[in-house]
Amino acid sequence: MRVNRTSRVRGRTAAGLAVAALTAVAAASAGPAAAQPKAAPAAAAECSEAYRIEQKLSTGTTWTMCWHYEREAGLVLENVSYQPPGEAGPIRVLTSAKLAQIHVPYDDGSVEYDDLTGAGFGQGLMNLAPGECPGGTIRTVKVPDAWDPEQPDVKGLCATTRSRGHAYRMQGASAGKVWQEQGKDLLVYTVNQVGWYEYITEWRFQDDGTVHANVGATGSLSPGDYDAGDGRGWPIGKGAKSYATSHSHNVFWRLNFGLDGSSKNKVEQYDSVVSPPAQGGQAPRNKTTRTKVTKELAGDARNMRWWRVVSTVGKNKDEHARSYEIVPGASSTYPGRSYTKHDIYFTQYKKCEQFASNNLRNCGAGAGKSVDKWANGQALTHPVAWVNIGFHHVARDEDQQPMPVHWQGFSLAPRDVTAMNPLTPPELADQNGQVETGS
Repeated sequence: MRVNRTSRVRGRTAAGLAVAALTAVAAASAGPAAAQPKAAPAAAAECSEAYRIEQKLSTGTTWTMCWHYEREAGLVLENVSYQPPGEAGPIRVLTSAKLAQIHVPYDDGSVEYDDLTGAGFGQGLMNLAPGECPGGTIRTVKVPDAWDPEQPDVKGLCATTRSRGHAYRMQGASAGKVWQEQGKDLLVYTVNQVGWYEYITEWRFQDDGTVHANVGATGSLSPGDYDAGDGRGWPIGKGAKSYATSHSHNVFWRLNFGLDGSSKNKVEQYDSVVSPPAQGGQAPRNKTTRTKVTKELAGDARNMRWWRVVSTVGKNKDEHARSYEIVPGASSTYPGRSYTKHDIYFTQYKKCEQFASNNLRNCGAGAGKSVDKWANGQALTHPVAWVNIGFHHVARDEDQQPMPVHWQGFSLAPRDVTAMNPLTPPELADQNGQVETGS
C-alpha cells in the first residue's frame, strides 16, 4: 500500500504502482551525414541496445542517448548527443541530466515536502496507456525497491516524435519563393505519482539542437488541503467553502554537460545595460558584457542576463567554440529556504552531490545537504549546472477535476554548435556571414 507522506493527508493509496530495472527498445537509426567537424566527433551513447534511444527525425537530425531509472530521481538521461544534417558524427551535449528535487512548501507554514528524496517520487512511476504515447514506443521500466515487489514492471517510459510547427520561414527575393520547414521533436517522458499529484517529466529534443526540460503537474488537488481558513488559500467549492491551501513547486534539475565529450567546460555570464541615447543619437544604447565564471556561483536571473556553458575542445566550421545557452522559463523564486533563493547554481562536480535539497548521499562532515552549501567558491574545472524554476500554485475552480497540467521548465539553446542553421536548405548554404547577393 501507498504510505501517506505526512499526517497532512496529502497522500493517497495507489494500488498497483509498479516500478523497477529497465528494458527498452531502440527507435529509428541514424542516417549518413556529409561534412567533417572541426573536432573529432564525440562517441555516441555508450550503452547496450536495451538502454538506448536513437531517433532520426524527418528533417534529418538524429538524437542519441542512454537512459536508466533511479530510486529517487526517476528517469535519468546520459550521453545525450545531437547530429544535425551536415555533421559527420554526433556532437555530445550532456553527460547526464535528471531531476534533482521537487520542493513543495505550503503557504501556511504547516509542512513542506522534498518529493524526490522524501515522498517516494521514484516508486510512483505510472503505467502509460497507448494513447498517452501517440506514434511512439512505451518501454517497460523496473525501479529499485518497488512498493509492490510482485508487480515490479511498469510500462512507464514513452519515446515519440511530435511536430511543433514552423522551424523557419523566409520569403525569397524572387516572387513566389518561400523557404519554410515544419519542425520535428523527439519527446521522452514519464509520469510519477506523489500523493494526489502526478508529475510529467518531459525532455523535448528539437531538430535544430534545442533541448527543453519541463515538469507538468496534474492529477488532483488534495481534499485534505481544503482547510485554508487563514487567508492563505482559494475557495474552490460552492460559496466560501473548501479553501485549497496555496503552496509552491520548486523544481530543480541537475545538468552535467560534457560538451564534445569533455567535462572541462567553461561557464560565462552575460549582462546588458541600456543607456540613454548619446548626444545626437537617435536611440538608446545597449552594451553587453561577458563575465567568465571561474568559481562556483549561486546566480540570480535578471533582465537581460544569461549564461552559457562553453566547450573547450570543440569548434564549429566557423572556428567558433560550441556552447549551450541556459534559458530559464517563467519562475516564481521562493525565498523561504536558502537553496531556493537563487535561480541557478554552478558547482564543481562531486559524485555525492545529487539532490538540491535533502541530499541523501554522504558528502562528508560539514558538507551540507543542499546545493547552496556546495557553491562555496571552489574553482570550476568540471561544472555542474543546477536550474531552479518555481511555481506558486494558488488553486482555481478550473483545477478540478482532474487538474489541468501546469508546466514549469527551461531550455538549452545551441549557440554556435553549428556554423549555420542546421536545417538550412541547400539553396541557401552559401549565405554564411557576409554575402554578395541575398535571397
